[in-house]
Amino acid sequence: MKILALNWNDLKNPYAGGAEVHLEELLRRLVTYGHDVTLFCSGWTGCLPEESVAGVKIIRRGNRFNFNLIAPYHLRRLAACEKFDLLLEDINKIPFYTPWFLKMKTLVVIPHLFATTVFDEINFVLGTYIYLCERPLVRVYRGRPFNVISQSTADDLVKRGIPPGDISVIHCGIDRRTYAPDPSVPKYDRPTILYLGRIKKYKSIQDVIRAFKIVRTKLPDARLMVVGAGDYLPNLKALAGEVGLEHEIEFPGFVSMEDKVERMRRAHVSVLPSLKEGWGLTNIEANSVGTAVVAANVPGLKDSVRDGRTGFLYEHGNIDQLADRLLSVLTDEPLRKRLEQGALEWAAQFNWDQAAKKFESLILEVVKSK
Repeated sequence: MKILALNWNDLKNPYAGGAEVHLEELLRRLVTYGHDVTLFCSGWTGCLPEESVAGVKIIRRGNRFNFNLIAPYHLRRLAACEKFDLLLEDINKIPFYTPWFLKMKTLVVIPHLFATTVFDEINFVLGTYIYLCERPLVRVYRGRPFNVISQSTADDLVKRGIPPGDISVIHCGIDRRTYAPDPSVPKYDRPTILYLGRIKKYKSIQDVIRAFKIVRTKLPDARLMVVGAGDYLPNLKALAGEVGLEHEIEFPGFVSMEDKVERMRRAHVSVLPSLKEGWGLTNIEANSVGTAVVAANVPGLKDSVRDGRTGFLYEHGNIDQLADRLLSVLTDEPLRKRLEQGALEWAAQFNWDQAAKKFESLILEVVKSK
């Protein structure tokens, strides 16, 4: 088949995240199955306008601020020239509303939608713009099949009015060659909490810092690593200073893959406090290297954590409960070992090759449908 994929970013984009990992892991495998795949996405300063990555042809136009405005013109030209069999529209920000200007068979891929949570990330004006842009989604895409990465996102779509029969769930996989346990790598000498991911306000890392202050009163040698880059980093550093923990919290910024995996292996617990996620890939990555997780009991994250088996869930925003969950893992070694074993068993069932095969079967059904 000739497949056209549409997403705001590709994996090389500085703003790429879990949604890009998910889509491109699938696209690259579709290429190995013999399909012709083109990814159309936004660009950034200094990027190549076109290149091939792992067999996927990537076309970049515009930037993160105007991409949804210029996309219709370029997509119509692409569709007229290439005669694609299928469009994969990945919606993880503002929908493109391709049914308004493209007459193609379409599979709508949704990691998660913002809804009102967008107001926890950005100012009211821009938040209102994004919120209103999501509102027509059900009406515009009605009748098209949807593929999501968690039951939480499927439930969200059903509440919005998408028929359950139009929704399929295929969980994310994991790169086992990269995220593998290594018994020769010891845990850090000091009890260590790790946050690893983009530094955004809606990720609620500020809750971890406040909980860490409580943890330190009962476990004075504990430390916290906040690893990643993003526009909320200055706010977190300021908060660390306000609570008197600027010397006990490490902010290394963006790190290499090797450094990331080593920190995951050596940390005593990984924490993901987001307000909402599509799945929580970092939870599975940490579990896959043998590290327990503590995450907010919110859509997406509650799908990727087995409470009491691979880690713990806590009520989002409940700082005392978050601190209690972290202390449980940090101070009770038999409990931590049990959670680590459960984490390895849970993560073992996720595989990108299996996910890609299911995805290929799904898109073949979509192409063959009337």
